Amino acid sequence: MKHRSIQRPWRFTALVSGVVVACLAGVVVAVVRAMPDGGGEPQPGAAATGPAADGAAPSSAARPVPPSPQPPRCTAAAAISELPIRQRLAQLLMVGVDASGPAEARKAVSSEQVGGIFLTGDATALLTGGALERLQQAATIPVAVAVDEEGGRVQRLENLDGKLPSAREMAQTMTPRQVYELALQRGEAMRDRGVTVDLAPSVDVSDQPDNAVIGDRSFSDDPVVVTRYVDAFAQGLRDSGVLPVFKHFPGHGQGDGDSHSGAVTTPPLDELRRLDLLPYQRVLNPQSAVMLGHLDVPGLTEPGTPASISPATLALLRDELGFDGLVLTDDLAAMRAITDRVDLPEAVRQSLAAGVDMALWITSEELDEVLDHLEQSIADGSLPEQRVNEAVGNVLAAKGVDPCAVRG
Repeated sequence: MKHRSIQRPWRFTALVSGVVVACLAGVVVAVVRAMPDGGGEPQPGAAATGPAADGAAPSSAARPVPPSPQPPRCTAAAAISELPIRQRLAQLLMVGVDASGPAEARKAVSSEQVGGIFLTGDATALLTGGALERLQQAATIPVAVAVDEEGGRVQRLENLDGKLPSAREMAQTMTPRQVYELALQRGEAMRDRGVTVDLAPSVDVSDQPDNAVIGDRSFSDDPVVVTRYVDAFAQGLRDSGVLPVFKHFPGHGQGDGDSHSGAVTTPPLDELRRLDLLPYQRVLNPQSAVMLGHLDVPGLTEPGTPASISPATLALLRDELGFDGLVLTDDLAAMRAITDRVDLPEAVRQSLAAGVDMALWITSEELDEVLDHLEQSIADGSLPEQRVNEAVGNVLAAKGVDPCAVRG
């Protein structure tokens, strides 16, 4: 005899299930209430019991933890503005020091914390025996260490690392690749000795005789050749970790004299655009610097105002050519194209006010007088503090220094 299965309606099944669940819930509640400690911690969503239900503060485990206060984010502009004004001004100075002994360099760095030094004479003493390393230890902010190492008539390391051919000889006897390798090798030697800036290469386009003021310091009288060789030389220095400096902007190659001995006038600006300025349009690079010459340029500079202290020259370089790297002057203390017109402290002020980032002169003499004059110029408004801060930012960037790391 077969049994028929009994099919219960779904409503009945649900009802029975509900009754069972309810009964079980009742048993659990009864057991929990019977426990001496109230059954442990209340579950999320459960009604609060105990002291918290009476208005007392919740336990620390339940209290939200406020976020830790974050220190204000440092910005380069804020960090620079917090530096003492005399320290900011000192960063804008590159002074010449006699490289035959470390005393002059050590005094310039330790007394005023100058931004850079320029090695004159035989550089052997300062470039051997760890002298530059000890000098850097005396600096609050790393010091830029510069040499003139063009090759030919203008070089400082020949007694240590051998001679370099002149720029003109390089272009006549070497390929751009060979010049790159030569500059890379010399740059690595400089960097190993503590030199960080080479006041080279010359970008001047010139057909002057070899021994003229520019002469064989120029790669060629052809701006295309100049561009190729300048770019190769500069890239070699950059790849070695040394900052190249293009000079003498806006072009000394066709000037009518020597700025060491008097005023120099170049062809008008329109002619410079067709020749002297062409290499600059191709070689300018943020990882390079530019040196301004003491040149009178018809159609550009103001009468009696050489390019090195001329706002119009800086506008040409910054605005028209788009260069935003470091800008330096040529020597402001021993070249009559500038000294016949204005004394050193005022020449430094005018150059910085015009838009230069670093004023250079060939000795450390008058360092205190220059800084005193610049501080007074800040006070009387003839040197805007914002211009100083902008220049400090460019100097620190060229040295690879984070302003936030030197605050206070």
